[in-house]
This record gives sequence, structure tokens and C-alpha cells, in this order.
Amino acid sequence: MSSYNTISGQRIQRIEALSDGLFSIAMTILVFDLKDPVSNRIQSNAELLVSLKILLPQLLTYFLSFMTLGIFWTGYSTQFNYIEKYDRNLNWYSLFFLLFVSLIPFSTNVLSNHINNQVSIGIYWLNIFAMGNMLYIHWRYARRNNFLSLSGKAQETVDKAIRSRVFTAQSLYALGASLCFINTYLSIAFIIGVQLNYALGIITPKVQKPL
Repeated sequence: MSSYNTISGQRIQRIEALSDGLFSIAMTILVFDLKDPVSNRIQSNAELLVSLKILLPQLLTYFLSFMTLGIFWTGYSTQFNYIEKYDRNLNWYSLFFLLFVSLIPFSTNVLSNHINNQVSIGIYWLNIFAMGNMLYIHWRYARRNNFLSLSGKAQETVDKAIRSRVFTAQSLYALGASLCFINTYLSIAFIIGVQLNYALGIITPKVQKPL
């Protein structure tokens, strides 16, 4: 068994291909919950628009989760830019990260169907929290085992940037989730605001570029 462990899970390209495929599937599954709720009895444009209001929670959570997956895919792929070696343990850290990625459509469905329920916000936040933790563990293991393509000052700079982004994002997501005790829509709006900031780079700390 030990000899097998030393040779398994070493091809980075395989896990990258799996992760890209799983992210794309999870993003596609999100849209399956968006179904036309309008009956054939609708006759006017005004009636159609009013009837479509029922889709607003689903549209909101769809946008939320698409942004969530997009940001985590970006963070995950960024780590691969600097990881040049892989082993069995790192391979399984990736798989556990992808396990929580694949749960996003489920937690999104729970949230969209119970959008006024604080528990549904908690379930969704736990999903994000688990993804963030596994993303951090993935990076920490790669750095501690010298699997990175960088060294010296460049490695320190990139490591600081990646760890800071994970910690800051997770703290903001936790703050956003706590706002559900005031209003669940406020909680969702805050989390979306955090995601838009990371996606568009509206407010980003100055980090020295690696040499």
C-alpha cells in the first residue's frame, strides 16, 4: 500500500481537467431550477410580468451561486498557476474541495425555496465555509511540501496574497451570513456585494508583485 501511495495522484493535469468539468457542470445545474411558472391562462404582458415575480428568489440565488462558483474557480485555478508538483494527499484535498463544490446546487436549491429562513442561509454559508477551508488546506499543503514553482521572496509574496484573500473573504462571508438575523435578503445582498468586489476588483489591497 505504501509504495502505491508514493506513485498515485501525481498528474496535475488530471485533477485540473476534473475540476474544470465539475465546476462547469455545477454552474449548469444551477439553471435547471429556473422554470417558467406561468400557466397558459396568462393573456397580457402585464399578467406575465406579475406572474414572473415568483421567480425573483430563484434568480437572486442563481446569480449568487454562479458568482460563488466563479470566484472559487478563479481562486482554485490561481493556485494551480504556482503548483508544479502533486501527490496523493494533495490529490485528495482537491477531491474534498470539489465535493463541497458539487453541493452548491443543493444548498442553492434549499436557499431559493426557503429564502426567508435563517437556517437556509446557514446551510449555504456552511457550504461556502467548507469550500474556503479546503482551498486554504490545499494551498498550505502544497507550500509546506515544496510543491510550488516559486521560491524565496516571490513565494512569500504569492503565499501572503493567497492566504490573505482566503481569510478576508471567509470573514466577510461569515459577516454576511450573520446579517440573516436582521434580514435574509440583506444577508444575500451583502454576500453578493462581496463577490462583486472580488470579481471586479473594486476594492483590493496593494500586494507587491512576485519577482
